[in-house]
Amino acid sequence: MKGLIMIIALSAIAVGATAASAEEPLVLEAKIPLGQVAGRIDHLAFDPASGRLFVAELGNDSIGVVDVRARKTVHTIKGLKEPQGVGYVEANGTLFVANAGDGSVRLFRGADFTPAGRIELGDDADNIRVDSKAGQVFVGFGSGGIAILDAATGEKRGEIKLHAHPEAFQLAPAGDRIYVNVPDAGQIVVLDRKSLKQVARWPTRADTANFPMALADGGASILSVFRHPARLVELSAKDGSTLGKVEVCGDADDVFVDARRHRAYVSCGAGVVDVLERQAGGYRHLASIPTSSGARTSFFSAELDRLFVAVRATGSTPAAIWIFRPSP
Repeated sequence: MKGLIMIIALSAIAVGATAASAEEPLVLEAKIPLGQVAGRIDHLAFDPASGRLFVAELGNDSIGVVDVRARKTVHTIKGLKEPQGVGYVEANGTLFVANAGDGSVRLFRGADFTPAGRIELGDDADNIRVDSKAGQVFVGFGSGGIAILDAATGEKRGEIKLHAHPEAFQLAPAGDRIYVNVPDAGQIVVLDRKSLKQVARWPTRADTANFPMALADGGASILSVFRHPARLVELSAKDGSTLGKVEVCGDADDVFVDARRHRAYVSCGAGVVDVLERQAGGYRHLASIPTSSGARTSFFSAELDRLFVAVRATGSTPAAIWIFRPSP
């Protein structure tokens, strides 16, 4: 009898170990409906203090406010013009929204998101990055520019010119550098925040349509994701030299680094999130996690240890935020 019990116990352990080892690196945990939201969904921002996710519902001319802890949509900001970028300033509770349709950046403040200002950038206001320590908000716009706004007042404090429209860009964690994807110019450029000038440009050559970007290794390397061909290219942040390349899913629009697990997550309109793992010699493909066609934008919160993927309404699939839990 004791032998039988031991065999059963060992079998249970083996089954449990097999199940654990078989678990995907991203596990779908929940789906939060966005309501009657039609069309394309663009970028996301997150406030870890309140647990609110801000969703740029571009095709719906609205911003959805999602309480990820309660797992429901709690507010909708309407009357926008193709919102693309969103940035939240925790210090004063202000949401910055960049609108492609009229080139404006609109401010909303407080628990009820009262309109608190408007800045006219002229054309195609797009990605937003917030530097809380410096009290600045950076917005890519138009045929070539990064606007610098005061995080407290929203006033425009400066502008850095580019040769074409900026897509994703990242602020160096130390120093004054800004790294920018400029796909129409076939470049990744480096800007200086103090002099408001371009200080370097790195041609992308055969790799084109570089939209998503993230910084890795504490800012020592740049991950730029290209659509043609579909691959992630790792570059040195010091001189732009190529450190590695790996194929990824098609129609990528966001990439995030999971520093804890030495991974990168690439969300793609092809309907998957590619999980890449950092190994000796560079990133390697670990898994492709199914999502939904057109679900190409996402946000990874290190504080909550969750990846949020924006899923647009398609046929029988309603617009929603899908929450993935990294594993292990």
